[in-house]
Amino acid sequence: MRMTRVVGWFGLAVHLAVGFWYAASGLVVPGWALAGLLVMWAVLLVAGVRLLRRRPALVLLAPLSAVLIWLAVVSAGDAWLGWTA
Repeated sequence: MRMTRVVGWFGLAVHLAVGFWYAASGLVVPGWALAGLLVMWAVLLVAGVRLLRRRPALVLLAPLSAVLIWLAVVSAGDAWLGWTA
């Protein structure tokens, strides 16, 4: 039980680190897309905190989801909307 708590806290720490990518995305994406990304990151943070209380091992899904969403949005914006740095 104790190790799952450590994994949960590690997942939250990784999610906070992923938040740096989201904030730095303002150099590439327009403001409306950045706002949407930051809202999505915050929703995943809330989900991670709630999971920490109930199922700590699943907290790792929050940063994984955040990375996949970020990659999808930035890649799609580059390919279809011409977002560049």
